Amino acid sequence: YYWEGEPGDTRTVTYADLLADVQRFANGLKAQGLECGDRVIIYMPMVPELPVAMLACARLGLVHSVVFGGFSADAIRDRVNDAGARAVITADGSWRRGRVIPLKATVDSALAENASPTVETVVVLKRCENAVDWNDDRDVWWDKAIDGQSDVCPPVHLPAEHPLYILYTSGTTGKPKGVVHATAGYMVYTAYTSRMVFDLKEDDIYWCTADIGWVTGHSYVVYGILANGASSVMYEGAPNHPAEDRFWEIIEKYKVTVFYTAPTAIRTFVRWGDHHPDGHDLSSLRLLGTVGEPINPDAWLWYHRVIGGGNCPIVDTWWQTETGGILITPLPGATALKPGSATLPFPGVEPEVVSEDGQPVEDGERGLLIVRRPWPSMIRGIYQDGWGQSGHVGEFGDRERFVDTYWEKFPGQYLTGDGAVRDADGYFWVIGRVDDTLSVAGHRIGTAEVESALVSHSSVAESAVVGAPDPITGEFIAAFVTLKAGIDGDDALEAELTAHVGETLGRFARPKMLKFTDALPKTRSGKIMRRLLRDIAAGREVVGDTTTLEDLSVLASLRGDDD
Repeated sequence: YYWEGEPGDTRTVTYADLLADVQRFANGLKAQGLECGDRVIIYMPMVPELPVAMLACARLGLVHSVVFGGFSADAIRDRVNDAGARAVITADGSWRRGRVIPLKATVDSALAENASPTVETVVVLKRCENAVDWNDDRDVWWDKAIDGQSDVCPPVHLPAEHPLYILYTSGTTGKPKGVVHATAGYMVYTAYTSRMVFDLKEDDIYWCTADIGWVTGHSYVVYGILANGASSVMYEGAPNHPAEDRFWEIIEKYKVTVFYTAPTAIRTFVRWGDHHPDGHDLSSLRLLGTVGEPINPDAWLWYHRVIGGGNCPIVDTWWQTETGGILITPLPGATALKPGSATLPFPGVEPEVVSEDGQPVEDGERGLLIVRRPWPSMIRGIYQDGWGQSGHVGEFGDRERFVDTYWEKFPGQYLTGDGAVRDADGYFWVIGRVDDTLSVAGHRIGTAEVESALVSHSSVAESAVVGAPDPITGEFIAAFVTLKAGIDGDDALEAELTAHVGETLGRFARPKMLKFTDALPKTRSGKIMRRLLRDIAAGREVVGDTTTLEDLSVLASLRGDDD
């Protein structure tokens, strides 16, 4: 890794360094009494010790569960207790926009008053040197854990289906789902897709901007990329600290050749202005990628023109936490591209667009996206304490929830939960979550379609669309819009944007409410917190956990708070 911290500190970690660090830390974990099959929660900043901790767990057969560093104490507690974790690995703090985020204090709060009795050890990395409370019976510094440990630790021999990790993702019931991935199939598929989708070469410098706390970071920052021996960049902080050109500065500095980021980030870059990337030499780039959500064509074209100089193919990848790896994607140089389409299935993957009764729909018709045949990195189950250590993954866990969520509707076929359209060329256009489809006066409208229509207007940088209850039409469309630099929102522009959506999609898709805002409420990973916007659109009190918000002042502004 070429690692850069937000304050500007840097480290270069070779594969030899990484192997020695992993084996030394694995021996340190063994010294803490951890054994094959134990679960370990990892709550750390984007520093090299994070993949070290993951790989040390994998080496010992410990099942790691990485928790994104923006989550609250309540979220950590829920995950610790669901997993029955024996240990937590964390840091004193992490840097974010020039200030220290106190990670250890959040863990202390999560474990307070014996709320998670299974936890026996908390390993703490010194990152920011901020003051921390200390429990001598439980806490151990990272440096002390590895002090005197050998840098040789043979890997434990495991069944192919031994759980590698648990990653918690949102569930429709509100309770996070502990998605379990098994060791062998996951490793094979992430390694293969990394090589093929990113066309990895020996001299590439690859950068995926995802936080390792999400599945993209697991698959395409750690496991798949390292399995190919690739050199990659890892960055700790925010994309706009100390300035809005930080990403382009990093690309120029390390001569990044392959850049993989999220459409949400791209739309933010559009809003910040072309002058930031134009001020840096991005000529090292040869391949661009997108991940996390459908990308609207206008953002795709901007990405291609401004960041790629009109020369870089874009791999618009579709996959999920549950799939473990990329399922629909162009192959660079081999697939003709269409802005906004994830294009074609990865070799061996068999997706289909079907109706509610499971029948294939006509080309151009919207339906449910399913996958007909298994693939190596597919979800093995939903975790539930008592999973066991037999290595037979399907025997344990929350099987009822697993079957109901993914397999009940179309037996033997994986239900993705996403809607899609396949065009006459066989290209797939993913239109977002089925539960993000609104029903307005009998018309079914995808929120992503309305967002794409809004962003296609020359004044709009980014938009988020939600539904809210309407006594006559059932639901109405509410749009929250950020504008490009130098453009002011007024009644005339509101009317123009509303008419623009009507012209693009049809009168039925016009927003009933359109609100201009300086920013959208996002988590630190860049995800828009749509449930907050739904509450605001409906005139309800905003409820639920807001601790993962990047900037609480955005929410206050949207609500019209005086303070």
